[in-house]
Amino acid sequence: MLQPTVDRARVRERLAPPMPTDGIWGWVAPLVITLIAGVLRFWDLGKPRAFIFDETYYAKDAWSLLHFGVEQNYIKAVHDKDPDPANIKILAGHVDKLWTGPSYVVHPPGGKWLIAIGEQLFGMTPFGWRFTVAVTGTLAILMIARIGRRLFRSTLLGCVAGVLLTVEGLEYVHSRTALLDPLLMFWVLAAFGALVIDRDNTRARLAARLDQVAGSRFGPGLGWRPWRLAAGVFLGMACATKWSGLYFVAVFGLMTLLWDMGARRTAGVRRPWVGTVVRDSMPAFVSIVPVAIAVYLASWTGWFLGGKHAYLRYWAKDNPGPTWLPDSLWSLWHYHHDAWNFHTHLTSPHDYQSNPWGWLVLARPVSYYYQAPAKGSAGCHVDACSQAVTALGTPAIWWAACLALPVLIYLWALRRDWRAGAILAGVLAGYVPWFAYQYRTIFSFYAVAFVPFLVLAVTMCLGLIIGGPTASSRRRQWGTAAAGAYVLLAVVNFAWFLPVLSAETIPYADWSLRMWWKSWI
Repeated sequence: MLQPTVDRARVRERLAPPMPTDGIWGWVAPLVITLIAGVLRFWDLGKPRAFIFDETYYAKDAWSLLHFGVEQNYIKAVHDKDPDPANIKILAGHVDKLWTGPSYVVHPPGGKWLIAIGEQLFGMTPFGWRFTVAVTGTLAILMIARIGRRLFRSTLLGCVAGVLLTVEGLEYVHSRTALLDPLLMFWVLAAFGALVIDRDNTRARLAARLDQVAGSRFGPGLGWRPWRLAAGVFLGMACATKWSGLYFVAVFGLMTLLWDMGARRTAGVRRPWVGTVVRDSMPAFVSIVPVAIAVYLASWTGWFLGGKHAYLRYWAKDNPGPTWLPDSLWSLWHYHHDAWNFHTHLTSPHDYQSNPWGWLVLARPVSYYYQAPAKGSAGCHVDACSQAVTALGTPAIWWAACLALPVLIYLWALRRDWRAGAILAGVLAGYVPWFAYQYRTIFSFYAVAFVPFLVLAVTMCLGLIIGGPTASSRRRQWGTAAAGAYVLLAVVNFAWFLPVLSAETIPYADWSLRMWWKSWI
């Protein structure tokens, strides 16, 4: 009579393995790492005092949103004559004179509204338009540390993930640049974290009801799942930032259903696949897809209310659509159709475009900003200097990720490790779709959306090197030393590249030393 009790105890532990028992340190250590990351990201955030790369679009669009609720054209001559953002104060003081009508933009407004928060707080300044991105880039460190702790059931590994993301060059640069991609990364990571919490809560619920669940045909409904609903909100914000968030909606939606099926199978449900379809598929769909759509449409509120200031707002008046569809939605659909055509037919050559085959090995980073200060100016004390912001990942992390990903594929495909599958899902959604667009003009910095999952992949492999609880103390000592040496290497590697990530004025020879490959120039 004892064996069934023992088996049930093992099943309960498989369903809901215990979290680390380090109490307050599970929060204190990640918060300390986040504080350090915040100092790095906010330090001299207003430098350089210029629009970096596509900031020239998003910072101005955000400022327009504050005044009109929609994006407006601006008199480009103001920027063309003098790129110094001090000139942008003219736009702040003479809104009616320098904004000339509805602007055609090809990205949703959600991310630009977030950028506008910083501009509302701190004005139309480099610090202002970068503020929100720096906040979200810093919070991503806290999130990944807590997500890693939950995934690996280890505060140490969670902190390793936090440290690695802190010193990841591409995330660092984008935490200091007012682009949309770092905001996409933030919402995607938040959605992933919410789904991981939902998975734990759901499996704990099944473990508590194991006596009633085991042996049942389909298993029970899993009740109210607020964290999955939150994931729907976060994914909606991801799509409202960039349309590539749609890939995460599809992949994460499938992932959470597979998790439900696995939970039912582990709990002893006789027909877990059918049970998942019957009990879980519709609640999962409603929690994610309609919620994400509602959040996405809500981000367009300014456009709906913008009237004559909104581009194509009244297009449907002269081009009537289906009788059942409101004119406003028909106009918005046409707007999206035009934007889709722009994205899929963008083939104009660019000096820094790159093929996704080279992204993981950092084949072609993007130069966001480069100046060559003369001797005696801008801190230059030699004959030739450089001041650069390069969207370059930390090689020690990216090249290690190239080794880690095949390991995770093995662990997921042959060892059925759900953690490896979850991390690979993030890489799949953020990376693989770009191979369908190799013909168009695309850039390696798009990869920042899946950088956290590369960090988690490396962290998981470091956990394998350290060894599990059953490993000998000698094995764990050597494993910990090896993992610690790697983390130190990543930190040193980041510190070496920091001058060309943060617009520090350095001798040209020092800049050249950091351009390891000819394709980086």
